[in-house]
Amino acid sequence: MKKTLLDTNFILTCVKQKIDFFEEIKLMGIQILIPKEVIREIKKVASSKQKQEVRINAKLALKILEKNKYKKIDLGKGRVDKKIILYAKQNSEVIVATLDKGLQKKIQNRKMIIRGKMKLEII
Repeated sequence: MKKTLLDTNFILTCVKQKIDFFEEIKLMGIQILIPKEVIREIKKVASSKQKQEVRINAKLALKILEKNKYKKIDLGKGRVDKKIILYAKQNSEVIVATLDKGLQKKIQNRKMIIRGKMKLEII
């Protein structure tokens, strides 16, 4: 089974743009992997002093994560982006769902992006 690793930015953007990413990825027949560190980042955003809209989206993202099935993985200590890059190198078959241009350039794996603010696409 194909697997995709979701980063913080991807999840929060899907929530903001009202994309049912769990359903779409499930329809593609892909298993979802979410690092514990990404969940921690979303919790941090939900309780931060950012704009109210950003906090609300983060809280909604946490509720969506609670209600859906996915595999939690532990990337270990360190910067999350660096750990995602390392994980991707060690697991070349994993599709990385990220909108971070810097991360996209550093990762050789296939990537999942949002096309036209409404459709998920693997490139």
